[in-house]
Amino acid sequence: MKREAFEELVAAAVEGLPGEFAERLDNVAIVVQDAPTRRQLGGPRGERGMTLLGLYEGVPITERTHDYGMVLPDKITLFQGPIEASCRTEEEIVAMIQRVVRHEIAHHFGITDERLDEIEGED
Repeated sequence: MKREAFEELVAAAVEGLPGEFAERLDNVAIVVQDAPTRRQLGGPRGERGMTLLGLYEGVPITERTHDYGMVLPDKITLFQGPIEASCRTEEEIVAMIQRVVRHEIAHHFGITDERLDEIEGED
């Protein structure tokens, strides 16, 4: 898929968020990258066999204090290559992008991977 089309799907996923979440996405950049770097995978060794579809880098809202300000935006990165490799159809890509966007935005709101696993298990 061309990068522009992929980015449009990401933008649509963000626009499709419930209003109460979208309104609180302050100082957050959402970008697309081909694949994660070694640093993004956790250092020079990374985790063997790890597939990273998205990554939140920043200070979650729940950890911000009164002196939070004048900082670079938080960053949510979606990794196009791994997302496409994990899907067979364009419909699956759309659904995966929506899932990854929601997952990484949840981290922005301070929800841990463990809690997300619990929430997803409740569905």
